[in-house]
Amino acid sequence: MQAALREAALDGWLFYDHHGRDPLAYRILGLPAGQHVTRRWFYLVPANGEPRKLVHRIESARLDALPGTERQYAAWQELEQELAALLAGHTRIAMQYSPRNAIPYVGLVDAGTVELVRSLGKQIVTSADLVSQFEAVLTQSQIATHYAAQRLLDEILAEGWRWLADRARSPEGTDEFAVCNWLQQAITRAGLVTEHGPNVSAGPNSADSHYEPGPERSRPIRNGEFVLIDIWARLAQDPVAVWYDITWTGVLGREPSDREQRTFAAVAAARDAAIATVQRAFASHTPLAGWQADDAARNVLRTAGLAPWFTHRTGHNIGADLHGNGANLDNLETHDERLILPHTCFSVEPGVYFPGEFGVRSEVNMLTAPGQAIVTGRIQQELLRL
Repeated sequence: MQAALREAALDGWLFYDHHGRDPLAYRILGLPAGQHVTRRWFYLVPANGEPRKLVHRIESARLDALPGTERQYAAWQELEQELAALLAGHTRIAMQYSPRNAIPYVGLVDAGTVELVRSLGKQIVTSADLVSQFEAVLTQSQIATHYAAQRLLDEILAEGWRWLADRARSPEGTDEFAVCNWLQQAITRAGLVTEHGPNVSAGPNSADSHYEPGPERSRPIRNGEFVLIDIWARLAQDPVAVWYDITWTGVLGREPSDREQRTFAAVAAARDAAIATVQRAFASHTPLAGWQADDAARNVLRTAGLAPWFTHRTGHNIGADLHGNGANLDNLETHDERLILPHTCFSVEPGVYFPGEFGVRSEVNMLTAPGQAIVTGRIQQELLRL
């Protein structure tokens, strides 16, 4: 951590929490989650030298698991005096702060605490890239878990499409929720775990990018239907296993319409433009921010006249959390200036959604390494015909 601070020309990284507001601090520092924290604590990791703690006297043990010298306070005046002493000699300080809240996933320190630290003559710098380095960079064993999930889930999805087509043509038929249940059971049998998904969206429901079928709302799936399946899973027995998250689309019992095919072709071209942008940057060792990869995809759809119907970011970081704490491919919902780092994983998933009609999304995952970036699973090249 100190090496990373020196490389970033920072004097220190100031961690702060009150009532569990900053889960990133606990994870990065390796503190137990779920502690009963009712008083403010501060922990400074300097670029050089010994870390420093500031804790309340009645919760003085909260940082005992961490190295460093300790100072204590009780009154608010004492807190401010001790914080000034804690930060003495350090000017450029990283905190879980995001200018203008541009990256809200990192903006976890309250405005008042930011004001307090600034009043002490400190320059607060966002810790966004530091968080990515310590939260999103994967070990080789974690990368192996991603590929294990990829192999299993690609097969489950392929079999799921076949099961859907067979059931839709049978006398009893099927529906979105029934297909979700089949996929969930297959995921469990394979030794994987998922969250609340997968999502199976038929017809106009595919135009809702966050649609979730349930027992009380589930559209029947019949011949002629347009279907989108978004599915994600990780190895069940490994708490730090990396997720695999993909989306495919297809039509049942017919050929796609010209509009469906044109839309898919545009979405696939946007996906491929983002992939190529990342691959070129890593091949040439050129730093690349998340917003730049988003622009590559979005510009394709803008040229095709489809930008108004592309209503979400191009991709999200993936790690032990499905939506991880590294750079997202985003210049729509946020302007994500975090760099896409080596040994990180993320989705690439542009989509076009026509409300009340249909929606197309094509999602793949990428892994990066020094000098290269690769797609980790199958890439859909045309709409499925079932």
